[in-house]
Amino acid sequence: MSAYDFSAHLSELAQADQLRARRLVSSAQDASMVIDGQRVLSFASNDYLGLANHPRVVEATMRALKKYGLGAGASHMVTGHMAPHEELEERLAKQSGMPKALLFGSGYAANLGILSSLAGRGDVIFADKLNHACLNDGAQLSRATVKRYPHNDVAKLRAMLAGWSVGGSKGTRIVIATDAVFSMDGDVAPVPELLELAEEYDALLVLDDAHGFGVLGYRGRGVLEHFNLIGTERKPANDRIVYMATLGKAMGGYGAFVAGNEDVIDWIMQSARTYLFSTATPPAIAAGCIAALDIMAEDHERRRHLRTLIDFFSDSLKLQFAKMPFSQTAIQPIIIGDNATTLQFAELLRERHFLVPAIRPPTVPQGTSRLRVSLSSNHVGDDVFDLITAVTDIEVTLMGQSNKP
Repeated sequence: MSAYDFSAHLSELAQADQLRARRLVSSAQDASMVIDGQRVLSFASNDYLGLANHPRVVEATMRALKKYGLGAGASHMVTGHMAPHEELEERLAKQSGMPKALLFGSGYAANLGILSSLAGRGDVIFADKLNHACLNDGAQLSRATVKRYPHNDVAKLRAMLAGWSVGGSKGTRIVIATDAVFSMDGDVAPVPELLELAEEYDALLVLDDAHGFGVLGYRGRGVLEHFNLIGTERKPANDRIVYMATLGKAMGGYGAFVAGNEDVIDWIMQSARTYLFSTATPPAIAAGCIAALDIMAEDHERRRHLRTLIDFFSDSLKLQFAKMPFSQTAIQPIIIGDNATTLQFAELLRERHFLVPAIRPPTVPQGTSRLRVSLSSNHVGDDVFDLITAVTDIEVTLMGQSNKP
């Protein structure tokens, strides 16, 4: 096969049931959406708090759009850093309990920039094996030595750090990088234990809280609030923490930010190529995100309702063949196993007007293809009950046949 025969490569993906296709959305983000011309109940969005289409967010965005226009026109370091960006960074630093924050165009760009700024040749990054692709790519881009530890295995990580410390040279920078909430499993990293290791082995701890920010903690301040590690005036945040979260999930907007010690953030601003050489995000988006932060701070009912739905779903869904790992977050995976059955399961749900995405390798390890249920505060109890009923019926019919002796 020719190296340029891309049709053959695409055929290989199709034969392995790994070929992806886009869906056409012709409605606003909500629990009920029009996708590929069909009205469905969507359990596929990261809009966990239902803020993407909130009237206050839309109004704030429109006001800024009229004042500032569409684009920022340049990078932040030239003429693209506008008043809404500055205010949003200040607000995000306060929300995350950190001294300073820096905006990026996306979570992917943020993690590429963060890790390639904090580590380089001769340094080492210890990364959880189930980290998101952007953390993996950022680690590779840094040109540091990359060592991957078993998922959430603190004991193994300790042994790896101890081994490196014995053989490592002085002046080597050590970074521990992990998802805070793992995007495909919904489980939470053992952040307090990882922070202890960072202290013990003189390392930085990079946390990707894309799926925890806005959801975890009483005030939605993310994994640090969840573990009572949030910085306050009396007890500032630990300087070893470099905290990243996105604005396109619970906040309903677009972009990302990194927060931490002032010197660390200033260094990232000076050295992260994905920051320096990217046009700033539209100022209207920043204004909309400021409005979303206000709603997050005021409307605790959204998080309470979401947590009620999470508990209801995880407690009520009883599976006979598929597996559902424990998750206290809005991400609820139903592990089917093989690609073909997972795709068929998702299609049968779609025929019943439910959209639940089928997640396959390489996004997840081979043999762990799954349905990824994403819950939102825009859902109501009946939505979740109806989904549970549909999943239960389809699982018995579809997987029961394949599991017969």
